[in-house]
Amino acid sequence: MGKKKTKTKKKNAGPPKPTVRLSQCMIVKNEEKNIEKALGWAKGIAYEQIVVDTGSTDHTVELAEKMGAKVYHFEWINDFAAAKNFAIEQAQGNWIAFLDADEYLSPGDANNLVSLLRKINSETELREKYYAIISPLAQLDDQGKPFSIDTQIRTFRNLQSLRYVGAIHEILSLKKENLLRAENITVMHTGYAKAVYDETDKADRNINLLRAEIAKKPDDLNLKVYLADSLDAKAKSEYRDGEAIVGSAELEAEAEVLYAEVADSDGQIFYELKRRAHILTIDKSILAGKPVHECERLCLRALKIFPEDLDFEYYLARTINGKGDYRAAWELLLKCEHKLINGSDDLEATLVAVKPRLLFFEMVTAANGLGDVAGIVKYATMVLMDEKALPEILKPYIVTLLENDTTEDEVVSLLSRIYDLSDPKDIVFIARAAKDCGAIDLARRVAGMATQLIKQ
Repeated sequence: MGKKKTKTKKKNAGPPKPTVRLSQCMIVKNEEKNIEKALGWAKGIAYEQIVVDTGSTDHTVELAEKMGAKVYHFEWINDFAAAKNFAIEQAQGNWIAFLDADEYLSPGDANNLVSLLRKINSETELREKYYAIISPLAQLDDQGKPFSIDTQIRTFRNLQSLRYVGAIHEILSLKKENLLRAENITVMHTGYAKAVYDETDKADRNINLLRAEIAKKPDDLNLKVYLADSLDAKAKSEYRDGEAIVGSAELEAEAEVLYAEVADSDGQIFYELKRRAHILTIDKSILAGKPVHECERLCLRALKIFPEDLDFEYYLARTINGKGDYRAAWELLLKCEHKLINGSDDLEATLVAVKPRLLFFEMVTAANGLGDVAGIVKYATMVLMDEKALPEILKPYIVTLLENDTTEDEVVSLLSRIYDLSDPKDIVFIARAAKDCGAIDLARRVAGMATQLIKQ
């Protein structure tokens, strides 16, 4: 007889670690231009894709079904939270990615999302603590470039306790300590790009819904910021060929009043909305040409509430430049530059991090006021490399070079690193700037280069 086989007991490894099943959810209406991209980014990582249609009359539903999404229908009742919660009820995954149809993740960030969810699920401490992920949301312009960055919650656990509240600009009801920040997952948002905004009724719809909500809750500061945002967006969308359509000035004025009211208030409001109200109050005050001391007061007030904030420090330096205290402005700008280069922990930063040239522009101004040749050349180059059609930067750049014994050949060589000297438009632009700042010989020389190109 052979030996009796004995089974080897496996060590108890505990319960299996939960796998990641990601349900992508969205609510839509007439999104045939966006729906394929909206579903495409998650096609390879989602456990399921759920589309809740609220009354499309185009090919949105057909395209979603063709891509394999589960399509449900929800009768629109002027309540975004209700529609989104209906979508959540259909989800079978243990995580939900709830992006709008005009939002998407890059392939790399989609992979980062999956990696993070796996990490959370595999580690008990993370799994028990974090219910949602908060990450950057980049607003893209018509050229696909970000013009501001906010932070938003777009991914969260599929829990009965997690539901949206608010008829418009709905939010998830959860505590800050249950949020995990992820800087390497950026949601791209195209919905406020002018070309898209003009094609939709978003502005009027949002304004009407927000006015109705404020009528019910007149002290709700969050709603007032959202209304100001919508009024401002509508006003900006109503410019044609540089001229405003009748009524846009009134919309901008109403938005400005609302932002200022929220900034002045000590009432309860979401942190990021309070910050935005301060940002836009300061920005509009500077653009309106209000007295420097008033703009400086607004900046200092904001920095008391948001200390060490990169954007508010930039605005303060800008106002200090405005009153001619170039040394103080320069020192503060250097501090801002250090934060920018070394990275800031402030995910709410929405201005300087997206458009560093704004900071460098002010550094040119301060350097010019201090007579700092190296500073002018360095930061003017950085500004022009990002946005070359700025005569107010190019002119002091040319003057500084020529006044410090730079030959015309050397100036042309330096400009060739920024401008395309085979493009007549670039050459004419340089020639005009040189003429305007008194560099007549350089202007003639550059203009001659344009003439030669045209002859060819």
